[in-house]
Amino acid sequence: TNQERGVSQSIMRPAAGELQILLIMKKVSAAALLITLHSVAGLNCRTFVSCPKTRLYSVAVLEETATEATKAAKTPGPTRFDALKKKYKGFKTATVVEDIGFSYEEFDVAVQATTYAFGRNDVVSGTTVQYDKGGAIVDIGAKASAFLPLAEAALLQPQGALIEDLVELDQQIDVQIISEEDENGQLLVSVRRIQYRAAWDAVTAMQLEDEAFHAEVIAVNRGGAICLVQGLRAFLPGSHLTGQLPTDDLVGQKLPLKFLEVNPETNKLVVSNRRAVVEMQMSDLSRGDIIEGVVKALKPYGAFIEVGGMSGLLHISQISYDRIDDLEKVLQPGDKVKCMIIDHDKVNGRIALSTKTLEAEPGDMLKDKAKVFEMAEQTAAKYHERMEAERKAREEAAKDIVLGLGDSLDDLGVDDDLSDPLAGVSDDLDSVLN
Repeated sequence: TNQERGVSQSIMRPAAGELQILLIMKKVSAAALLITLHSVAGLNCRTFVSCPKTRLYSVAVLEETATEATKAAKTPGPTRFDALKKKYKGFKTATVVEDIGFSYEEFDVAVQATTYAFGRNDVVSGTTVQYDKGGAIVDIGAKASAFLPLAEAALLQPQGALIEDLVELDQQIDVQIISEEDENGQLLVSVRRIQYRAAWDAVTAMQLEDEAFHAEVIAVNRGGAICLVQGLRAFLPGSHLTGQLPTDDLVGQKLPLKFLEVNPETNKLVVSNRRAVVEMQMSDLSRGDIIEGVVKALKPYGAFIEVGGMSGLLHISQISYDRIDDLEKVLQPGDKVKCMIIDHDKVNGRIALSTKTLEAEPGDMLKDKAKVFEMAEQTAAKYHERMEAERKAREEAAKDIVLGLGDSLDDLGVDDDLSDPLAGVSDDLDSVLN
């Protein structure tokens, strides 16, 4: 029509300096199309919108359509192998269905009817099934397996130990429940707490027996040392160390110990090395033995001598038969001496010492104490012989006194019947009543 012809002419009219390439295609559906004028040789480009009735299309649109058709033609479709791969669900094994005696519904009812009564601090038996990060999984028969942390795997854990070093797989162990169920129904369990209570029970039994034992020193501090007793940390005061100081050299040594205090309620465990050493040595000591010691301190009433960890008193009256006016002129702290045991208290670990019993002549300790210590064994042997002779002499004297009393009674002619004031008394009840 004239109207369409006029619109076409208005669209076909190019601007100055531009090239418009238009293509009129027949039998093509009328649609909104972007008409683009491509610049040629550096010319500008202008875009027009065609009228649905003009049937005018841009060459660029036709080229783009041809390019997409070419790409679609070059893209291959799915092959037979791709179809088979898409349908493949993996290797399937043959399943043999046997009669197990119950159905899934019956199994579900049985599971729902089963009760799991696990409370905090309960001790149950379980089996370690696998290692997990920072612990192990333990099957205790609950709805979910319990978790055993590394810190709760054992009471004694070497430095740098792993869970594999403390717990074996497929091992049946007793564990204590230490938590409530989490959102997944899992419980935390502990082996260390069971071993901790068992250690206190063992320590309490050892205290009742009151026997000496050996323990390793694992650390030292200003006040003493820390020992490991049945897996528990025990404090050893420095004042109860025998012949040693609480230094780093003590770490790793095993010392004989005895308990001073055991209190599970306050977790207080105190031990003594001196008490164990004293009792061990006291069992081998007796009166008259010659021992060597070191002067530790001087007092107005005597000197304290350290003998193998024990402290013995050398009283000033037992140093010499002669009178001593100034003790410091005879002994000095640090002097090595030989003494004779004249008395001991095994319960309290005390011993009484003497050097005057080692004097060949009275006053030798004041004149030449070195000679006294050199001849101590020979002098002590003579002293024992003299004491034995004196003992026998006393026994003979006592025997003579008893025999002399008997002869005196015979000389007095005392009647044996009269010697009994109840000789005439009858046991008959009638005689007593009459």
